[in-house]
Amino acid sequence: MEQFLIVALAHFLALLSPGPDFFLVARTSISAGWRVASGACLGIALANGLFISLAFAGLAVLQEGSPVFIALQLAGALYLLYIGALFLRHAGRSGLAAVGTRGAVSGWWRGLGMGFVSGGLNPKNGLFYASLASMVASSSVGWKWAYGVWMFSVVLLWDLLVAAAIGNQRLLRRFAHALPWLERASGMMLIVLAGALLFKLARG
Repeated sequence: MEQFLIVALAHFLALLSPGPDFFLVARTSISAGWRVASGACLGIALANGLFISLAFAGLAVLQEGSPVFIALQLAGALYLLYIGALFLRHAGRSGLAAVGTRGAVSGWWRGLGMGFVSGGLNPKNGLFYASLASMVASSSVGWKWAYGVWMFSVVLLWDLLVAAAIGNQRLLRRFAHALPWLERASGMMLIVLAGALLFKLARG
């Protein structure tokens, strides 16, 4: 139980650090509301679940320096550049009006796909879960299932909480004048993250 608490705390503290997934959830929630953003939240959680499964299975593809992991890093950097440019391009154009039912449904599925791609192309997720898996390598299969279900659930619930808080219409109306700057800041942050990742890859 002590080990479970240590791993759970380390996982939750890592979630508190804003990254590409956070900015995607925030941007989707601002532009389309928290209900549509919940699709991105589920997609991110599913991608994390995939990394958790691979890490706990002990697959070498998550080892830093492996060809698959390098390809994942490159794809992730390019995706961050794309999302960052998208944020900058649409900054200040997000409407605060309620989304129609049809648009909300299609937007939810689009958010699901973008969330899965964002979480799946984030190499930090792979390294993080690989390091956690090494901490619990000697645990039983039952405990590993418990770890996996816990981490998947925490990722999903945390992102949903972020989406609900940021997508609150009353809150957004109060800070409507600041939203374009927040979107631009998010876009620039993602582009900086992508640049840092590409620089790291270039240095080998």
